[in-house]
Amino acid sequence: MTNSIYDITKYGERKNIEFKENLNVDYHLKKDRKQQLASQMKYRMEKGDGEAIYFIGVHDEGHLIGLPDSEYNESIFVLRSITQEINAEILEIEKHPAGHGSVAKVIIGKSQKNKKKHLLVGVAGHVDHGKSTLVGTLTTGTLDNGSGQSRIFLDVQKHEIERGLSADLSFAVYGFCNDQAMRVDNPLKKKEKSKLVEKCDKVVSFVDTVGHEPWLRTTIRGIVGQKLNYGLLTIAADQGPTHITKEHLGIILAMELPVIVAMTKIDVVTSKKIVEVQKKIFDLLKLVGRIPYMIKSIDDADFVTKHMNQHIVPVVKVSPVTGVGLDLMDRLFLKLKIPSNGKELKKPFMMYIDKIYTVLGVGTVVSGTIRQGKVKKGDKLRLGPTNTGEFIETSSKSMEMHHYKKEIAEAGEVVGISITGVDIDEIRRGMILCSPEYPAVSVREFEAEVAILVHPTTIKKGYECIAHIETIAETMTFEPVDSEYMSAGDTGKIKMKFKYRPCSIKEGQKLIFREGRSKGVGTITRIIQ
Repeated sequence: MTNSIYDITKYGERKNIEFKENLNVDYHLKKDRKQQLASQMKYRMEKGDGEAIYFIGVHDEGHLIGLPDSEYNESIFVLRSITQEINAEILEIEKHPAGHGSVAKVIIGKSQKNKKKHLLVGVAGHVDHGKSTLVGTLTTGTLDNGSGQSRIFLDVQKHEIERGLSADLSFAVYGFCNDQAMRVDNPLKKKEKSKLVEKCDKVVSFVDTVGHEPWLRTTIRGIVGQKLNYGLLTIAADQGPTHITKEHLGIILAMELPVIVAMTKIDVVTSKKIVEVQKKIFDLLKLVGRIPYMIKSIDDADFVTKHMNQHIVPVVKVSPVTGVGLDLMDRLFLKLKIPSNGKELKKPFMMYIDKIYTVLGVGTVVSGTIRQGKVKKGDKLRLGPTNTGEFIETSSKSMEMHHYKKEIAEAGEVVGISITGVDIDEIRRGMILCSPEYPAVSVREFEAEVAILVHPTTIKKGYECIAHIETIAETMTFEPVDSEYMSAGDTGKIKMKFKYRPCSIKEGQKLIFREGRSKGVGTITRIIQ
């Protein structure tokens, strides 16, 4: 190792760097001196957007000195003690030999012990089955008036409010602090949502999809395009399961998501009707190989969340008008486990873009759910592929989750990221934003194992459909590999080709394809270079 590695000029004018020759317990952990060092560390972290870099065994001017093992270990111990004072921790130690001992580059960041838990839930169901009303009531704590009053917090377009129909994805949030539900008075106020995210130790984000059949594409985007942890399916007690209910349930199951069923509108039907619809729901779930479990008490909720997997489906009777069942819904979301993303955090950053917009004073912003890795302010990134298959160099300026500014965003979080040097016209939904280390590829063709669910005739070479992969929704040509044609009920290998532009995909990803009433599901098995 050479001096240049720890040369301060390598880091320019960065103010989050501190050089220390050595740190000893007798002097540096005295009360006054320890407080001074803690204040210094907080300052360095503020200047580094939550991250500070300490060089141990290095002179103030950047010359390597090197410490014998005893002094090196004592310096690391002192540094760790100071991080605990400010609720931070040592994230990484890079040790190198120098002189007659060792030097270290120590990265310090916010403590991961108090990191917020983030649960992402996709909400689906037939039009007028109470999806938006239920989410609006859960997130505000305000009961509905029976005419969808609480839905207005999620229907933000003029025509949505007038017609009472959602036409695009809506995002809502509530959470828990010390096991108590935390809600907002008005989800349309950015500051309220930001404060709620800041206070909660567990945040629940709802992706409210579209129930109206003509907007099935948007519903698929909500379920397939986000890195969801769970699906929530609403079924109205006055109507019961419909063909759209089955369609949405099929999409959730195709994505291999655990699902919760909320039987809504129980306040407008008789007890006899509730029993009748409950049987239909149970029969539907059993038909697709799931085990329905009726939640009648807090104990039921605790039991099912402890044992829940893709096979067990909790069913809750709920009324946003009377409030019945809302406490059970709260308990489920409080106790639901969040899958560990430890392995995903170690991978290079990557996010599929779902929305693109311009914010006054901020510039171009792209939003979506981070699939893997972490990203922080100032990181160099790549965006693409473009229509010609290239990737554009850019960087992150700032990040927000539900209007709460974040210093670091990571896998599983729904965030908006402000990026530099890219015109909004150059970006489209389905592109990826990634770190330079991510092995991004521009793909035109691939093979997949698929199942044809619905199709009136036969599918042959040249058949065209819309394929949904993550946030991608593109026209594709379809060619059976193992046979001349395929029809409803068939499974097999196919070759698919993006008709108009390449996309960045990889083996193992799930896909849904559709054309009119024809539908199928599958998994990408091989990328054709």
